[in-house]
Amino acid sequence: MHLHTRRRFLEVLGLGAAALSAAQKPEAARPPGGIMAIAAHPGDAFFAMGAPVALQTSLGAPGVFLSLSLGERGSASIPPERYGAMQREASQRAARMLAAQTAFLSWPDGEIPVNDEVKFAVADIIRQYKPAIVITHWNGSLHKDHKACHDIATDAIFYAGLPAIVRRNPAHAVSKTFYADNWEDADGFRADTYLDITPVFDRWQDACSAFPMWRGENGFRYNDYYRSRAIERGCLSQSKYAVALMSPSRQLVRRAKSL
Repeated sequence: MHLHTRRRFLEVLGLGAAALSAAQKPEAARPPGGIMAIAAHPGDAFFAMGAPVALQTSLGAPGVFLSLSLGERGSASIPPERYGAMQREASQRAARMLAAQTAFLSWPDGEIPVNDEVKFAVADIIRQYKPAIVITHWNGSLHKDHKACHDIATDAIFYAGLPAIVRRNPAHAVSKTFYADNWEDADGFRADTYLDITPVFDRWQDACSAFPMWRGENGFRYNDYYRSRAIERGCLSQSKYAVALMSPSRQLVRRAKSL
């Protein structure tokens, strides 16, 4: 493919010629920031957000997976109480594989409310773990809980950073927020960061396999989708495997080795 044609092809896909030239410059070394994934359900936390967490923890940063619900209604054949326990156990096992921690809130699956009680509960967890980076859902979602999580996380980050709001822990300002590339949250999602996850790809996939639904037991082949997506994103960003993220500021498209 001629250079001009190749550049035009990447522009159409959202990378652009500017990103190609900028990507040739090595990133300055900096300490890795702690990271928190805030998801509606445990599966979302690991499938859509787990690879960036795995990458940051592999660089020595602390990582936390926060689930607002256990996703206990996600099985048509297993009672919610039992399935919720399975989801919690799978989340804890997967987090250990990625050298990360877990935190859970107990809102009902499918009924996560959007109110200050939930927002302050999440803000308290942000203040407790002090992440520099938060990854959460994009709000262009077909799932009610995902939209709720986006709104909750957005306000929780704001509340967590306000010193005038007195809680158990002191204020903590999150430096960066990203939205994950989730198959249910695709409406209006526009990637601006392509993160090379090649060093942790296998570990992330192994962690995801702790979940019963990873291989399609619940009707959707998460393993095939997210593996294929990582290959596609890798092709677009000149790495073996990558994930795409979106930032609130809609920054210029960039390729990154860490967040």
